[in-house]
Amino acid sequence: MTHFHSDALENGRPIPPKTQPILCLSISESFHLLSPILMEGSSNERLDFGKMGYGCKHYRRRCKIRAPCCNEMYDCRHCHNEATSLLSNHGDRHELVRFDVKQVICAVCDTEQPVARVCTNCGVSMGAYFCELCKFYDDDIDKGQFHCDDCGICRVGGRENFFHCKKCGSCYSVSLRNNHFCVENSMRHHCPICYEYLFDSMKDTTVMKCGHTMHCECYNEMMKHDKYCCPICSRSVIDMSGTWKRIDEEIEATIMPEDYRYKKVWILCNDCSDTTEVYFHIIGQKCSHCKSYNTRSIAPPVLPQ
Repeated sequence: MTHFHSDALENGRPIPPKTQPILCLSISESFHLLSPILMEGSSNERLDFGKMGYGCKHYRRRCKIRAPCCNEMYDCRHCHNEATSLLSNHGDRHELVRFDVKQVICAVCDTEQPVARVCTNCGVSMGAYFCELCKFYDDDIDKGQFHCDDCGICRVGGRENFFHCKKCGSCYSVSLRNNHFCVENSMRHHCPICYEYLFDSMKDTTVMKCGHTMHCECYNEMMKHDKYCCPICSRSVIDMSGTWKRIDEEIEATIMPEDYRYKKVWILCNDCSDTTEVYFHIIGQKCSHCKSYNTRSIAPPVLPQ
């Protein structure tokens, strides 16, 4: 099992500002600071004015967005989605489609304008990273943002550290290249534990041995509760050979009652999908093919007449 950042931006891990706090400046105060730079400073000084000083808990950016769905102003689409998810009327709850954003508001001079990297009024860069396709801005470029054409969205972690698996339908860590079990569109599903959509989740995601995916934090919580099987396909997600050996020893030391000693049952192995007929034991039934105890009883196969 390998961990990676699915981190679609907006899918990446939200990284709070490391050194600079949010600047609580009024528009007039911002202009007072910006005016000398506009008049005398270099173009780079003007572009970088206020960098990392504006934004929300999700992103450092120097603009707000106008939500086309409700015409309200928000710091980012996540702020919009969080706010609308709390509306008392369920019919009013909705999510913002990032590609539909047409207007942004400069956080420095308060000018509303079409989506662009640089403010048309004061000339500051509204985001050190800017994606015109995703309408995405972020001043914290240490995240290593990049746009994946195959995914159709921005991701974080550095383009050189990821590859796009066309069958799984998502970007995976290069450590998984030729080293994972492909499941078609495995990331375009909901986490089987918390049911949040994985493809553009901001939380870290893991790919299990079976190829199914879930949030890392949900996976770790599952491990804490001694659940070692995929919630989707029931295959073992970690090496269970030590556990199977202990069950072997326990079965060998446990004598079944005479009435059950020679009873046979048909089983399906959740790990290798093989079906076999084995001797029944109260502790567990062992797969004759892969030696796993991750099995379940099934009805006998119907023989042709």
